[in-house]
Parts: sequence; structure tokens; C-alpha cells
Amino acid sequence: MIALVIPLAGGAVAAVLSGSGAERYAAMQQPPLSPPGWVFPVVWTLLYALMGLASYLVWAKRDDPRVPTALRFYAVQLLFNLLWPFFFFRLGLYPFSFFWLVSLWLLVSVTLFLFARIRRLAGWLLVPYLLWVSFAAYLNLGVWLLNA
Repeated sequence: MIALVIPLAGGAVAAVLSGSGAERYAAMQQPPLSPPGWVFPVVWTLLYALMGLASYLVWAKRDDPRVPTALRFYAVQLLFNLLWPFFFFRLGLYPFSFFWLVSLWLLVSVTLFLFARIRRLAGWLLVPYLLWVSFAAYLNLGVWLLNA
């Protein structure tokens, strides 16, 4: 249960940190394929649950010497995930946020690889997250370029 609560709580904190920036975002020119606002909390909740399950599957193999490194990468990518909405929505730092997302994408990729080496299913559970971060980077770049 703790493995599920950690990313979900992080998502709740990220929502608070983003403040009213989501309203500003909705009023901006957005790139093609931008989903309606209600999609984001639904997708993120699902992704946080998948992340929590994946981390539990890895933690359950804690006798494996690779687990501490994998969980450290997981923690760092969670921190990057938590801070992105603050930079993007609250501060409106769209270029910085885009490069932050590129860093997050790299961290998620490494975490996925490390998780998969410990427990294949754990790696697969992070694939939707990696795809969504890729899509978020596209949206972030589009907002930056269309509203500069």
C-alpha cells in the first residue's frame, strides 16, 4: 500500500504546487492533439498507480543487489516529476520546463531499464509513463513555441 501512496501523494503535492497555472494553460494556444483538461488528472492517477505497483515489484526482490540503485533512480525521477508542474504551471518557465521534462524522460528510461532487469513486469508497467512523459514534452514544447 505504501508503494501506491508515495507516487499518488507526490501527484497530489504536484497539483497543489501547480496552483492556478492550469487555468492559464487552458487559455493559451495549444499544439494539435492537446487533450481536454479532465484527461490529465485521470491519466496521472493511473500512471502513479502503475509506478507504485512497479516499485513494489522491485522492492519485493530486495535481496537482489541491483534493487537499491533502481529504487534511487525511481526516487529521483519522482522528484523530477513532482517539480515539473511547479516550473511549468506556477512559474510559467516553459523552455526550462521542456528541458526538465527531457531530463525526466531520461530518468524514467533508466528507471524502466533497471526495473526490467530486476522484474520484467515492473519495467513494462513504466512504459505508459514513459510514453506519457514523451507526450507531455511535445505539449510543453508546443506551448513554449506557440506562446513565446
